[in-house]
Amino acid sequence: MFAIFKREFKSYFSSPIGYVVLAVLLFLFGFFFYQILLYRISDLIASSVYGSMFTMCMMVIPIITMKSLSEDKKNKTDQALITAPVGVTSIVFGKFLAAFCVYAIAMVLTLIPSFIISLFSELSWGPVIGNVVGTLLYGAAMISIGVFISSLTESQVIAAISTFGVSILMIVIGSAGSIVNNSVVTQIVNWISFNTRYQSFTTGIFNISSVVYFLSVVAIFVFLTARKIESRRWS
Repeated sequence: MFAIFKREFKSYFSSPIGYVVLAVLLFLFGFFFYQILLYRISDLIASSVYGSMFTMCMMVIPIITMKSLSEDKKNKTDQALITAPVGVTSIVFGKFLAAFCVYAIAMVLTLIPSFIISLFSELSWGPVIGNVVGTLLYGAAMISIGVFISSLTESQVIAAISTFGVSILMIVIGSAGSIVNNSVVTQIVNWISFNTRYQSFTTGIFNISSVVYFLSVVAIFVFLTARKIESRRWS
């Protein structure tokens, strides 16, 4: 698994993808931090900056995951992976972990401006850390879905667009529950909604059930991706 992770992680920075993702996210975060400092409202860092950037983070994930497996499938290098003396689940998890690390690096780097601001003014770290952890968990779940979608097609463009569509759906599905006048449907929608699970982190509350939920989504889609690749091994 480590060999797969190392290969995939390096590939993000041997092409423009890794640099573009980091540059775009850090530039946008920097812009919003600048606005916070400009208006001297450091107490609103978590709600303003991370709230504004949350959707942007989800939109970048399709760029990270689009090549995970579709590129190997298109170049026929997936045959070497399938026949390699390593478990299919290890292959998939290595690819997932590489994509997640690129995303996580960007999110961790966003803490630097918060740390600098805290040196000159009072800063509530609870919501800041909560937002970062929540965004990492939400991102991990979306990355696992993106890797699964990437395993279904040879086209990186189709993989990116499909993941983008799912990302949009998971963002808006939470509001669908309030539209339907049915308590059972509302409860089901709220239970599966990523946004509903994410909201508790924005206030600095670490909800264990939400952590387990996001990690379960990761496990499920890593498993499904592994089974998809396994089916090609036997075909």
